[in-house]
Amino acid sequence: MRAIWRLSPSATLGSAVRAKGIQREIRFKLPLAARKCATVEAGSLILQIPESDVDVFDAASMTISKSLDNIDALPVIPREAEDILAISSRERHKWIKDGRLRSIGTRTVKLRGRSKAVTFHVFDPRHIEELLDGDLPAVWREQDALEAAENRRRAAGKAARTRAAKAQSKGKPPQRQELDGWYTFNDEGLLR
Repeated sequence: MRAIWRLSPSATLGSAVRAKGIQREIRFKLPLAARKCATVEAGSLILQIPESDVDVFDAASMTISKSLDNIDALPVIPREAEDILAISSRERHKWIKDGRLRSIGTRTVKLRGRSKAVTFHVFDPRHIEELLDGDLPAVWREQDALEAAENRRRAAGKAARTRAAKAQSKGKPPQRQELDGWYTFNDEGLLR
């Protein structure tokens, strides 16, 4: 027996990673016998159970239908946000810290094989959609590049001042580059 549910673009936000996340959320709610039978392929959730398990199929179908009613509001996890917005984890961390990428809270999960639980930020899907529609990650990258260039320029000036102060404290005059023809220019009286 087979049933197919189409995932809306507002739920997946155009991301295969998000679709897999939805699959995991749906599988978590299903009975153990039906968990491996639910898959996501090409924007559709497919439930395929052998003909002999009619009761399991009916229970799983009802659970999936109820779960898909409000799947658009499912929070976006970091890996999904990075895929949807095409950003790196470094950018995600920086923009969360700056307040540009707004978190709606945190989520803590205990992963198999790990001794400690992992806590991460989750995001509102509508906020992620607004960022995507406004192409804000590209704008933020340009702002960050300008800020980095300004910081490099400022650091280079500070380093030059430090070198000059260090040379002056040793009693050496600051180094000046002699220009060709400077004395001829000075002798003609052009400098006053």
